[in-house]
Amino acid sequence: MISTNQLKNGNHIEVDGTIFKVVEFQHVKPGKGPAFVRTKLRRTTDGNVIDKTFRAGEKFRSVRTEVRKMQFLYSDDADAHFMDVESFEQTAIPTGLLREALQWTRASDEVDLLSIDGVPADIQLPSAVDLEVTETEPGLRGDTASGGGTKPATLETGAKIQVPLFVNIGDKVRVDTRSGDYVSRA
Repeated sequence: MISTNQLKNGNHIEVDGTIFKVVEFQHVKPGKGPAFVRTKLRRTTDGNVIDKTFRAGEKFRSVRTEVRKMQFLYSDDADAHFMDVESFEQTAIPTGLLREALQWTRASDEVDLLSIDGVPADIQLPSAVDLEVTETEPGLRGDTASGGGTKPATLETGAKIQVPLFVNIGDKVRVDTRSGDYVSRA
C-alpha cells in the first residue's frame, strides 16, 4: 500500500479499480480543516488526465511497474510495434495510449517500455531528443538568434514545433519531450 504522503510524480496507483499515473500533486494544509492532497492523474487505459482530491493519509494499492529496453519498429493506425533487443520478441501497444510519445520517437530508436502489472502500457522518453527538420520556410539574411521570432517547422517524426528564424531544412534541433518546445541546435 502507498499513502498520499509517499506520492511522487511518475508513481502508478490504483484508485477505484483503475490504474493512474501521478502527473502532478500538491499537499495542501489549509488554516482551517484537515489537510488534503490535490492531484492530476493520467488514466493508463486511455491517457485522459483527471483532477482528483484525496484526504491526507489515504492509502492506495501500489502498482508493480517494470521497464524493458525495446526497439521501436513502426506504428500503423491501430498499434505501435516494439521488439525486445535481446529475445527478438515483438509487442504491440495501441497507438492511442502512445500518441504523445510517438511524435518524438523515430523508427528503430531504442526506448524504455513500461509494463504495468505485466501489461505493456507506455514508453519512457528522455527529457530531450535530437530530430532533423524536414520542412520549414527558408531562413533569410539577418535572421539571427538575437533577432527573436519563430516559425513553424515539421520534424522527421512528423511533429510540428516552433523554431527560431535561423533554423533551416536539414538542421538537427533538440526538443524538450515534456513540453514540445525547441531547446537548441543539436
